[in-house]
Amino acid sequence: MTAVYAADWVVPVEGEPVREGGVAVEDGRIVAVGPAAELEGKRRSFPDAVIVPAFVNAHSHLEYAVYAGFGDGLAFPPWIDLHVTRKRRLLDGDAVAIALLGAAECLRSGIATVGDASFTGAAAPACAELGLQAIVYLEVFGDDPSKARERFDELRAAVAGSLSDRVRLGVSPHAPYTTSADVYEACAELGLPVATHLAESDAEQEWLLHGAGSMTSAADLLVAPAGRTAIRLLADRELLGPHLLAAHCVHVDAAEIELLAEHDVAVAHCPRSNAVLGCGAAPLADLLSAGARVGLGTDSPASTPSFDMFEEMRIAVYASRIRERRPDALSASTALELATLGSARALGLGDETGSLAAGKRADLAVVSLAGSPFLPWEEPTTAVVFGGSPDRVILTLVAGEVRYEEGGFEWHDLRRSASAARARLLSEAPPAPKT
Repeated sequence: MTAVYAADWVVPVEGEPVREGGVAVEDGRIVAVGPAAELEGKRRSFPDAVIVPAFVNAHSHLEYAVYAGFGDGLAFPPWIDLHVTRKRRLLDGDAVAIALLGAAECLRSGIATVGDASFTGAAAPACAELGLQAIVYLEVFGDDPSKARERFDELRAAVAGSLSDRVRLGVSPHAPYTTSADVYEACAELGLPVATHLAESDAEQEWLLHGAGSMTSAADLLVAPAGRTAIRLLADRELLGPHLLAAHCVHVDAAEIELLAEHDVAVAHCPRSNAVLGCGAAPLADLLSAGARVGLGTDSPASTPSFDMFEEMRIAVYASRIRERRPDALSASTALELATLGSARALGLGDETGSLAAGKRADLAVVSLAGSPFLPWEEPTTAVVFGGSPDRVILTLVAGEVRYEEGGFEWHDLRRSASAARARLLSEAPPAPKT
C-alpha cells in the first residue's frame, strides 16, 4: 500500500521546495514527490511542518554518546589521553549500551544514516537493532600492518551477525599520528570504504612534521613522525582516492585542497567538534569551490554536546561566515544540502539517499515549526536550518519504516544502561578486566 506523508512544505534538496507538498512511499522507496493533493495513498498530514530528506551523518562515534563534557578546555593531546584512560574502565557490553543510546539520539535528530568510526564495533549491533543505516568503520591503530589486520579481523568477526545491506562494513585507520602509512596501505587493500581523521589540529601538524609540540606528552600512543603533513604523506603513497573519507581537514593549504579534490577524497566537515576543541574552522568555502565532496558530521559527544544535526548545520553556517567575513559564505540551503545529499555522496550513497526523489530510499524527517518565530512561513529551508531541533522532529523514516516517532522510544531503559557506563568512565577504579 502507498503511504503519503504531507506537510506545509516538502524540501526535496534536489529540486525546489513544494508548498502543501507530499511524499508517496511504497515498499521502502519514494514513488512520487509533489503537491499532496495530486498524490494517492493512505495519508498522514503534518500541519506547521516541513518534510526534508533524513539527515546523513558523515562522521560519528556512537559508542561515545555518554562522553559529554570530558576534558572540556584541555588541549588536544591531553584530551585524547584522558579519553583513552577512561575508556579502559568499561565493562563488556558497555560500548553497545552506549552506542544504542547514540543511535536512538541520531534517529531523534532526524538522522537515518551514519558513517561511524567504531573503536569496538559496537555501532554495528546498535544500528542493526534500531534500524539506523550505517557504514561502520572499524578502527585500527599502530605501525604494524599485520597487527592492524589482526585487530580488524577480530572486530569483523565480532560484528558479523549485525551486518546486512543496511549495516555495512568499512575500516578506519584512526589518524596519521596513530597509524603508519603502511597500515593505511593495508587498509586500502581490503577493498572496503575507508575513513580517517586528517589535518584536525595544530598539534597533529607539529608532530607529523617535526616530532615536536604538545603531542610529545602522548608519544607512547603515536607512530613515528613522517616529516610530512598527512595529506602529502598519503598522496606520496598513492593512498588518496574516492574510497577515502577524511574527517575534519581543518589545517589544509591550497595545494592540499587541490589534492583532495583531484583524487575525489570525501571530507566530513565537523564544525562543532573543531570549535569545542579549539582546532579552528575548516576552509569550507575553499573545499567546496575546489569541487571536493563535502558532507556534515556531528562527530561525538566526546567533543560536541550531542548528535544534533540542526545545531551542526547552524554552526557550519556561523563558522563559514566568520571565517570568510561574508553573510553569503554559506546559505541555509547549502547547509541543508551538506547534511543530506552532500553527506550521502561523501559516503558513496548519493544514489540511495540524501534527497527526496522517486526511486530513492524513503529516508525522510518531518520537522515541526509550530510555535516558532519562523511561522507564518517565509522560506522553509531557512526555517528548518535556523529553527529546527531534535525536539521538533515528529517522525524519522528509514527505508519507509518509522524508526522514530515523537515520544516513541523507551528512553528510560536506554539512558539507565548508558548512564551506568558513564559512571564507570568517571570512576577512579583500575581498568576493568576483559572476559
